[in-house]
Amino acid sequence: MRRETEYHHEMPRNALRTLDEAGHRLTEPRRTVASVLDGRDGHFTAAALLTDARARQPGIGRATVFRALDLFIDLGIVERVGLPNGEHAYVVCEPELHHHHVVCSSCGRTVDIDDRGIRAITKKVARRTGYRIEHHRVEMFGTCPACRRERSTAR
Repeated sequence: MRRETEYHHEMPRNALRTLDEAGHRLTEPRRTVASVLDGRDGHFTAAALLTDARARQPGIGRATVFRALDLFIDLGIVERVGLPNGEHAYVVCEPELHHHHVVCSSCGRTVDIDDRGIRAITKKVARRTGYRIEHHRVEMFGTCPACRRERSTAR
């Protein structure tokens, strides 16, 4: 039986440690954005991140939050995901682990799943097409157990 691994994040300590180890300054705005990311379960928009950051640090600027978000993306702390409706959102990730996402189409909860099995598929695709696969990302969408339970009890 194949089990998917759910990764748990220790934000913002991991985000701050990753920033520090990569040689980036631990500025107050970056600390604020890391703090806002703490405890996120599911995807979020850049606009929601900005709103939450301003709630914690009212003077923080839009460009500052977006630059911090871009930096966190570059460091693998946050990943951008495409949603089924064509819009984009972001999820907090563990930077050291290659993984993929399962996103609840109802509530937005996001679960990281490990790369088991998918690596073998990318190797097969590379052999079949002649491409050298340099990067891959898988996003799966469905309904989480909590939303399915909620739907069944609402009937």
